[in-house]
Formats: sequence, structure tokens, C-alpha cells
Amino acid sequence: QVQLVESGGGLVQAGGSLRLSCAASGRTFSNYAMGWFRQAPGKEREFVAVLLGSGTVTSYADSVKGRFTISRDNAKNTVYLQMNSLKPEDTAVYYCAAKRSYINYRAPQYDYWGQGTQVTVSS
Repeated sequence: QVQLVESGGGLVQAGGSLRLSCAASGRTFSNYAMGWFRQAPGKEREFVAVLLGSGTVTSYADSVKGRFTISRDNAKNTVYLQMNSLKPEDTAVYYCAAKRSYINYRAPQYDYWGQGTQVTVSS
């Protein structure tokens, strides 16, 4: 059974940092596109970052570029999202996702999803 389990969310003040983790089990995701999305109340799920394959290719939403970093540890089958200089508008439920295809990775059409982890940034 394939599972993606996020952790690391919480409450942080503006300007602070958090590191989210996404532990994958059930298969090896080393060749998958691994993405992070987020969804704030009343808003659609939006793309945050993606890491393709071995991790040499990454892409970020403009709103997080320069503040967030996506990385992976294939030995642990885990993907991370380091979030620095957090802002109140980063408040959302953050989801990890995996897909076989690298096409259209900014759209929330992924094969596997985690349950989400809440990130709240206070002003």
C-alpha cells in the first residue's frame, strides 16, 4: 500500500522557519515527480514546489521562490520542504504528492497524496 505521510507543520511567527517532511512507503519514488501543494480555507489547492527525479531539477511558485527549498533523501524515501521567512499568507494545509509523469507538474493531478499538515503563521 502506497502512503505519503507529512509531518513538521505547526504554528510559527512571521519570519520564522519550518521544515516539512514527507515520508513515502509502499514503493520507491526516486523517479517520480514529488510535489508540495497547499490549500488555504476557501481557496483552491495551489502548487508550491516540485522536485523531479533524482532531485537535480526543481521548480517553485513565484510566491515562495527564494524562501522555500525542496529536497529529497532517496535513502530514506523522504522529501522535505524547508520554509524560511514565513509570512501569514503562507498559512495553509500543506500536501505532499507524487506522480509518475513529469508533465504539467504544477497542476494538482498527482497519483498519490498525503493527508496534509497544517502550517499557521501568525503576524
